[in-house]
Amino acid sequence: MPTRTTNIPEKTIERLSEYRRSLLSCHNQGITHIFSHVLAGMHGITAVQVRRDLMLIGFSSDTKKGYEVKTLIEFINSILDSENVMNIAIIGMGHLGQAITKYFNGKRRKLRIVTAFDVDPEKVGSVIDDIPCYHMDQFEEVVSSLDVSIAVISSPTRVAPSLVVPIINAGIKGVLNFTSAPLNFPQGIVSENYDITTILEKVAYFVKEQEEHND
Repeated sequence: MPTRTTNIPEKTIERLSEYRRSLLSCHNQGITHIFSHVLAGMHGITAVQVRRDLMLIGFSSDTKKGYEVKTLIEFINSILDSENVMNIAIIGMGHLGQAITKYFNGKRRKLRIVTAFDVDPEKVGSVIDDIPCYHMDQFEEVVSSLDVSIAVISSPTRVAPSLVVPIINAGIKGVLNFTSAPLNFPQGIVSENYDITTILEKVAYFVKEQEEHND
């Protein structure tokens, strides 16, 4: 029986999340078993990397038939998911904030967007995609009452630095920052800066390099 482990590298956690999405798709198609090289091919990596990741979390299986899809999904769930539901708040309900809410809600049982915040009078006090939107002046109060653990920042970049102190004061434990302003938080708050512009420029750079190499 596989045994759980801790201290998993960040990149492995990212790949486990990606594996789970693919495995859920396979399960929905009625696929019961999958080999490491098939899962690897779906993610553009090697079978060795897949096996290394799964061994790292303590998972093993009958290699003659491949990994049992349902069992592997359940095991990855036990690694990635909290025992309790984690509530999420979106800060900034512009186009990006609404897109995140529409895409994510309902995708994971243990992660749930429960509230949103903005300063736009047209948004404050309304319900957007079943999510109530409050003014930032109520941030600490609402976060506490709804037991919010994670904040997703999709506000205008110029506003982002001013959100650091309210987030700390509210007792938020994790932050996903979608603005181009890198934000720093004290130890104890897990934060990830996800700059779409930088990522897109990185992709464009390698496309340019490939085109120049092929000329």
